[in-house]
Amino acid sequence: MSKLFCIMGKSASGKDTIFKRLVQDEALNLKTVVSYTTRPMREGEKEGVEYHFVSPQTLETFRNEGRVIECRDYHTVHGLWNYFMVDDGQIDFSGPRDLIIIGTLESYQKIRNFFGKEHVRPIYIYVEDGLRLSRALEREKQQAVPGYAEMCRRFLADMEDFSGERLKQCEIEHRYENVDMEICLKEIRKDILKFRDNEVS
Repeated sequence: MSKLFCIMGKSASGKDTIFKRLVQDEALNLKTVVSYTTRPMREGEKEGVEYHFVSPQTLETFRNEGRVIECRDYHTVHGLWNYFMVDDGQIDFSGPRDLIIIGTLESYQKIRNFFGKEHVRPIYIYVEDGLRLSRALEREKQQAVPGYAEMCRRFLADMEDFSGERLKQCEIEHRYENVDMEICLKEIRKDILKFRDNEVS
């Protein structure tokens, strides 16, 4: 039976790049699960890759159909943005491939509650806050219209969202420190393969 690996971490922790690299690893053969959001698409993003970009009205339709697994609401400087998962058939543990998704502690907890702890595995990416802020600033500078206020809001919100107490509540004890991307990826890859071998044996 396959498993769902949840990649999570604060903003500018490198989780998006790590996610893409793991998906590209042919030996891991991971199948992506794409979440949904009502926020605008950023430069360089593609529909169905980072997210499914939908309207608030579409979210309400999913809610009325009882298909929303979890939803996070963020009051940003641009208005209300929603990030959510839908029971749309993407997550099927009877398939031959393990699954992978990007999320938050809150989404991980709700996904685990929905599908069962035995099916879901956390991968928490950690970067020291000073380095993370520096990376976030450099990333924002690359945008056609930098949103520094929103960057700061995300940075401060992450301090609470990924607090030690919340990590403890989610039973996340291990963190993958992303100072050197290649070293971090090597450790994650090794643990996924080790976990898979243990399941087989």
